[in-house]
Amino acid sequence: MSSDRSRHQDFDITLWQGRTDPEPDSERWHQKIQPLTENASPGCALIGFACDAGVARNQGRVGAAEGPAALRRALAPLAWHRQAPAYDAGDVCCEGDAMEEAQQALADRLASLLAARHFPVVLGGGHEVAYASWSGLARHLVARGESAPRIGIINLDAHFDLRNPSHVRSSGTPFAQIANDCAQRDWPFRYACLGVSRAANTRALFHRANELGVMVREDREITVQRLADIEQDLADFIRDCDHLYLTIDLDVLPAAEAPGVSAPAARGVSLALIEPLIEGIRDSGKLRLADLAELNPGRDIDGRTARAAARLVHLLTLND
Repeated sequence: MSSDRSRHQDFDITLWQGRTDPEPDSERWHQKIQPLTENASPGCALIGFACDAGVARNQGRVGAAEGPAALRRALAPLAWHRQAPAYDAGDVCCEGDAMEEAQQALADRLASLLAARHFPVVLGGGHEVAYASWSGLARHLVARGESAPRIGIINLDAHFDLRNPSHVRSSGTPFAQIANDCAQRDWPFRYACLGVSRAANTRALFHRANELGVMVREDREITVQRLADIEQDLADFIRDCDHLYLTIDLDVLPAAEAPGVSAPAARGVSLALIEPLIEGIRDSGKLRLADLAELNPGRDIDGRTARAAARLVHLLTLND
């Protein structure tokens, strides 16, 4: 249940605007999106996480709380190619520094969406969203009677986000928190982090990733020449998982493609190389939910980051 220090914001039709073409079969997202209702048939459910308290705690550039609205505006005019419906489930909004309460509220909402057989896509928000997303999936799987599910976490990110949460929980700690939760539950911890920048992660974080058995592929490894090998590595990882949770930190993209993030990447991995990886994850049949994090509209240039994020949502939802 939501705390009084987090709140829910309902569907806002003003964010879903765009051109309308006269030709048949020319709909766009803004014409097809629907507010989520209790008895809605299964579809893609977008839910915003208007929170960047974790970014503030991590001493990053705040502003990602405005990300969900900007992402909706960028997605609204894109062409509609889905068969199943898509819904807007509104936003979970963080009040002040109440990050944990907002995470709990989002986890509650995600568990409900999954129980209703929707495919949730969370629009962030800081990368503290990852702990909430995983928690919602874990709660859903426990409710279904799964005792030790093999949840594969695939993080497209310049950062491990494996910092020690015993000091302060933030946007830099979600996967360490998940690892701790898995250990307490006696669940396997399966984590793949693709796009890691060696310059942006300390030796301690690389050691931590090694101790946890994280599948690591650095940004400099993900090239056109090596893409097929990376795709095979990812397929091998997926094969040993029962369920997948995909999280995309937009700072995995080069700063020229995604300037509107807390920590723009000097190198990054281009959209052209990220998309085939996402397609493989999407088409695996195991993807249960996804989120996109760190869109900071106040730092964006000409809406580049919002447009890239919208394209990724569009790609993620193409197979329905």
